[in-house]
Amino acid sequence: MSAHLSILVLVVLIFLAVCPTPASAEFRAGAAFRVVTPDPLLPVTGGAGGTSPATKKMGELTVRALAMEQGGTRVVFVGTDFLGFPGVLASRVRAQVRDVPPENIIIGATHTHSAPDLYGFVNREGQCAADLQYIEFVCAKTAEAVNEAVKKLQPASIRIATDKAHGKIAYNYYAPQLYDPRMSVIQVAGKKKPIATLVNYATHPEIIGDSQGILSPDLCGPLYDRIEEKGGGLGLFMNSAQGGMVTADCRGPLGDIQTWDECIRIGQLMADEALRIAEAATPHENPKLFCAAFALRLPIDSDLLLAILAHSPLGYKANDDRTISTQVNLVNIGNAQILTIPGEALPNVGYYLKRKMHGRHNLLFGLTNDAFGYMLCKVDWNSFDRYKYITETCLGEMTAEIYMQEALAFADRSPRPEEWDEK
Repeated sequence: MSAHLSILVLVVLIFLAVCPTPASAEFRAGAAFRVVTPDPLLPVTGGAGGTSPATKKMGELTVRALAMEQGGTRVVFVGTDFLGFPGVLASRVRAQVRDVPPENIIIGATHTHSAPDLYGFVNREGQCAADLQYIEFVCAKTAEAVNEAVKKLQPASIRIATDKAHGKIAYNYYAPQLYDPRMSVIQVAGKKKPIATLVNYATHPEIIGDSQGILSPDLCGPLYDRIEEKGGGLGLFMNSAQGGMVTADCRGPLGDIQTWDECIRIGQLMADEALRIAEAATPHENPKLFCAAFALRLPIDSDLLLAILAHSPLGYKANDDRTISTQVNLVNIGNAQILTIPGEALPNVGYYLKRKMHGRHNLLFGLTNDAFGYMLCKVDWNSFDRYKYITETCLGEMTAEIYMQEALAFADRSPRPEEWDEK
């Protein structure tokens, strides 16, 4: 090798050593949001029963993105203030993002019952009340938030913790104590201050509901505001296994307290608990990040859900054998493991999954990548009078069984999370 060539090789090696690669090995994070409150206001929905006119708003509807990157892997978590965010819309968002693998853009819904319909529900006459132009606007703004979060990627550390959330926050409407009180928190911080605090907890944000003529993010709005006010960065709420029927504990001596003040009380309490839980965790500088996805195929036994899929103008694509396919993600961040759930899993399903997963902290992102109604075990399906409604709005008897088997098998085949010595 000539002297000139040797010098050139040495210069190239030095350049590669000192210059960062497009996907850095160090852990980085960024966050962004967009306001998506419709102007003028649109009707709101709490389920397949139709919409109700809204004449005022309490808080703003938003879409929120938290991007993470490490070792060549880039992932974005997105929370949206809607009843559900169907997979067909998630695909529209992903198509507008260039710098993240589509399968690594993970989009969930808070499940507020006081926001416009994004499902494209149809009534008995086959008419759809959803505003398709507004839906396109939401998808575009969600993509904007994702793209901005990626542009804001910066060196970061992470805190991950799980603890029982204390106080009057949630209960099970069907059986008061049958719910998971654990809250998991992921907080990422830059060199000077927190970037974002992600709260993973199971509850229905339905204090306001869909019958008061109010458009609202419900308790999630005050949750976000409190996190930001207390220096936790951008607040993000990813729901968990809240089906059948884990809801906000707004019970009062004379009945439910369905006011904005009650949203503030519960939302701020959740934020305070999340920040308490995060503060107790040891920060880590370079957690390993892993993300993978698989296609899950679920039978459609429910005639109601089949009709919604067939007649909605959003273009749901059921398979010829009366099944539907959806995306499920598994993510490892440091010593935490996350599984996404394409619907509302019941608490017993959530407990079982967390017990079988492989993280020191196991998180479930419900109503994520899709929102196919309730997900019951076969022993619960059509078993009690209380479960009549959730059975009717469940894809089928084997929905949760198939999901649990395939999701846990995928977790077993995938790399395991890191092990940290937590003190």
